[in-house]
Formats: sequence, structure tokens, C-alpha cells
Amino acid sequence: MAARSVLVVGGSGFVGRHIVNRLAAAGHRIVVPTRRRDNARALILLPTVDVVDADVNDAATLLRLARGMDAVINLVGILNEKGGETFAQAHLEVTKNVIAACNGAAVRRLVHMSALNADPEGPSRYLRTKGEAETAIVASGLDWTIFQPSVIFGREDSFLNLFAKLLRLLPVVALAGAHARFQPAYVGDVADCFVRALDLDASIGRMYPLCGPKIYTLRELVRYVGEVTGAERPIVPLGRIAGRLQALILEMLPGKLMSRDNLASMELDSVCGCDFPALFGVKPTALEAVAPEYLSPDAARSRYDAYRTHGGR
Repeated sequence: MAARSVLVVGGSGFVGRHIVNRLAAAGHRIVVPTRRRDNARALILLPTVDVVDADVNDAATLLRLARGMDAVINLVGILNEKGGETFAQAHLEVTKNVIAACNGAAVRRLVHMSALNADPEGPSRYLRTKGEAETAIVASGLDWTIFQPSVIFGREDSFLNLFAKLLRLLPVVALAGAHARFQPAYVGDVADCFVRALDLDASIGRMYPLCGPKIYTLRELVRYVGEVTGAERPIVPLGRIAGRLQALILEMLPGKLMSRDNLASMELDSVCGCDFPALFGVKPTALEAVAPEYLSPDAARSRYDAYRTHGGR
């Protein structure tokens, strides 16, 4: 793989950190813009990574950062709206700014993070804005590749870790969308695909769904997390009306554990219906092979002991 200069927009996030680490290990020069450098402390230590203070919502800033780059990777996305941060801004407007920056800086290669079921006519604002961003990229004239993963799991994920936290706190789990189906993809597999796409011309102009090897209902995932964490709880599936009421209440609480828009997204099963794309040479990782490493009581104790040692206690 030839060394490249790559601008990774959203590189300080969960998936971004894995991608940046792989790019750095391959000898690429990477620029990661962020408004909060504390979120990218681990990346700052990598020798070929330049973490810069920048607002990716500003088109002029992105154009400046894109100059001299060989490729741009766009990972910006949010699961819930809060404050002035909207799906339209994060998914569509940032993508339009990225496209304009690529065209203005003569960067042909763009690799983009979308989502399974992204569709301008989708049931949720999340899926609609993801779909609108895809439409803009397809019409951009750039050498693009779009990845559409199901939910992504891995250490520090916001999916399985959320259920682990709730199971430790609650005696009973009332679960909206209990029968929704997911095919979770491992973050390391997703990151490998992004990095390898840079060298694969055959991936240009293609969209790739990314899923793991197994399909689960949401209820099955919550039950599995309970088994692994040692915090098994009764699970009570909620009907449609009760589920929407629960989502409404949760979206008004600090942290916004769930929203009505999240629930609307779950009206469509997040499953691929196809094999993992062979082009990238990745064998999809089973959730059961990784999740215990960060969810089990032993893993939690190991992290706590490390914190105590670091703190001198």
C-alpha cells in the first residue's frame, strides 16, 4: 500500500480511532480535525497523525484541510439530536461540505460512512438524512465508496455498553423494539474495510452493506449482555404505544438513552441479507468472540484495577 495523505473527518470518534490507528500503522499521514482535542488524546501520540482544532461544519475550514490530501474519509454521524446538533447538519450538511472541499482541493477519492437502511424516504430522520447524504455523494462526480454498516460493536461502543449499564442499574428491563433485528458488525472489521478501500479501485462507485455473521433480535442482544455481565434481568417487551411513550420520556432525560427517532429506525430490520463483501478480504468477527473481553465482570475489574494503579491507590 503506497503511503498517502488522508483527511479523516470524524476521526476522533469510536470507529474513527480504529481507522486512524490502522492508517498510521500502514505509514500514511493523517489529519484529524476536531473541536475537542481531549477526545483524540490517544491519536495525538501517533507519529504520523496531526490532530487539529477545527470545525468541520465550516466549509472554508474543510477546504483548507483538504488541500494536498490524496483522499478524504468522512465518518461524521450522530445517533440522537441534541442542542443545535441535528441529523441534517451532521449527516447532510457536513457531507456537502466534504464534497465541496474535495472538489475545491482536487481530491478525487472519498470513502464515506453511511448506515444500513439509509434512504431519503426512510422511516426516521436519521435514516432519511443518511440517505440524502448518499444521494449527494453519488451525484458528486468523485471516486467514492460508501459503507453501510449495521450497528457496530467493540470496546467503548455505545450499543452493548449502554445495555450493560442499564442492566446493572435496573431490576427489570422494559424494552421498546424488542423484536427488531440486528446483525452487528465488529468495529475492527469495519475499519479494515475503510482502510483497504483506499487501495482498491474496484470499490469505486460502490455501496457495501457491512454485517456480522449472526442476526439477533434486540431482546436476544440484551439477554446476551446480561449473561456476559452477570447482571441477568427479566426483560419485558413493550407494545408499540408503550414503546413510543418510553422513547418520548427517555429522549427528554439527560443522556438521551433512546428517542422516538431511534425507535422509528428500528421499524426496519438492520440486517444485510448478503455475505460480507469478499473484495476486502475480511472474515466477519462474531460478537461472542469479542464482547466478553470488555463486558464481562473480569474485564470490568481489570479496568478498575488499572485505574487504581494509575492513580497510585
